[in-house]
Amino acid sequence: MMRIELSALPQHVGQALGTSPWFEVDQARINAFAEVTGDPQWIHVDPERAAQGPFGTTVAHGFFTLSLMPWFLERSFEVLGSRMGVNYGLNKVRFPAPVPVGSRLRAHTKLLACEAISGGMQLVIEAQIEREGSDKPVCVAEFVARRYA
Repeated sequence: MMRIELSALPQHVGQALGTSPWFEVDQARINAFAEVTGDPQWIHVDPERAAQGPFGTTVAHGFFTLSLMPWFLERSFEVLGSRMGVNYGLNKVRFPAPVPVGSRLRAHTKLLACEAISGGMQLVIEAQIEREGSDKPVCVAEFVARRYA
């Protein structure tokens, strides 16, 4: 895992920050996400019906995959000298490929931009979330975060 001082972040713009460990997407997590978000579409939560659908099994919600962003980022790199980080938003998000139940995912992160803000830095981080065994990423997002000294 890469460790970078908050003050040194601008020197790393354009560079890879790290790769997270694998995260397994199981049906229990998909069901829990559906329950919390009120999105129980059959393609996510009904294995029997989904077996006859376009993917042959249930698939995770795109927003479930996106909601894992903090987990992936926290395990990809560490910002030293930062007492707090906050999610500030997203610039772009795409879901180029599905996440079938049982998939293992991990994120590859890259620092796209870094600018000084009052008390810290604002970062734009590209995260490409890959599915083990797939040529296409399942999510590509530009995540905006603020880190405070």
